[in-house]
Amino acid sequence: MSIRSYDIALRPFIPSCQWVYGFHVTLNMEVLRPVLVNINGRIYRKNAVKEESYDDEEDDYSYYGTASDQCAVDEPCDLHAIEQTEKGFRCAIDIPSVLHKYIIGKKGETRKRLESETKTSINIPKQGVEGPIVITGAQKASVASAVTRLELLIESFRRKQPFTHFLSFALNHPSIQEGFLRFKDEVLEQCSQDPGVDASIFQNPAKLHLTVGTLALLSEAEVQQASELLNQCEEFIRDLTEGKPLPLVVSGIEYMNDDPSMVDVLYAKVQVKDGSDTLQVIADRLVEHFASSGLMVKEWDRVKLHGTVMNTLFRKDPSAEDKGSHGKQNTKDREAFDARNILQTFGAYHFGEFELNCVQISQRYSSDCTGFYSSAGEVMFS
Repeated sequence: MSIRSYDIALRPFIPSCQWVYGFHVTLNMEVLRPVLVNINGRIYRKNAVKEESYDDEEDDYSYYGTASDQCAVDEPCDLHAIEQTEKGFRCAIDIPSVLHKYIIGKKGETRKRLESETKTSINIPKQGVEGPIVITGAQKASVASAVTRLELLIESFRRKQPFTHFLSFALNHPSIQEGFLRFKDEVLEQCSQDPGVDASIFQNPAKLHLTVGTLALLSEAEVQQASELLNQCEEFIRDLTEGKPLPLVVSGIEYMNDDPSMVDVLYAKVQVKDGSDTLQVIADRLVEHFASSGLMVKEWDRVKLHGTVMNTLFRKDPSAEDKGSHGKQNTKDREAFDARNILQTFGAYHFGEFELNCVQISQRYSSDCTGFYSSAGEVMFS
């Protein structure tokens, strides 16, 4: 797979910081390890700058600078069909309507600048209407340049959208729910006097799960694309499981951060009963497949397999979900709890065993008839 390169704010004499595409950016001297951006399976190298912050005011997204200053991507657009018409060239690209405002910009400023610099016309559907954005121009190269710039612009904002779905393994088998409820009762009985420990921070037993990776699916077309991607994984999953359910053991607890007296997430450890790494391999390969499509961002070399049992996000919002990663957690407005007694008393707690037979695309903030998340697609192990 080839790696393309684009440079933002590239000029002979550049100030230490400036505004580009509505971002406040500063020079990034780690030019030997630039950020790679995956757009529809194409990899771009992002050079020379680091995003610091952006204005999140409604409809206040702007693009500044000249074409030569902003972007060095004028190569053919190889994933989109550019059609020749009587008046020139035309290309239609699908971008979810929720992202259209970033292309339009404040008072239409972003679109006008892009049109001026690429010598194209950009036709965007009316607000809230799903449909392709159509780019027309007299020259094919101009249309290709406009398409690529739109993709690069949108990708930055797409990454900041809250996730809507996530790949998950359900842990809500009746035996695991029963073990979890015993754990909850015993913790509240023995540790309720510990700072921050109360019933509100425990997971809903019907929603116990392992998060493999998160997805921001911003249209029905993207939900369908994600479902098709998951179906493509069926063959390697069944090869790894030999077409059988995977026996799992849920036993032991761990915490996310470095200080057991100030914990936000406590989770149950999950492993294959025979001690193999089959579940880990399935999870890692799922993330690789989805990341290669551009629908998922791969944050770590390996998926952190964990089932959240206590989370301080639940204190104010029982339906809240963290990102399921072992990176930095959102600590804003969170009241941590002291988990030292819980870890000492229940560190090896056995929640139970069950056979896992499915991976699914779960919809955030939803419930099906069992109380688990609604599914937007699934693959059975057997």
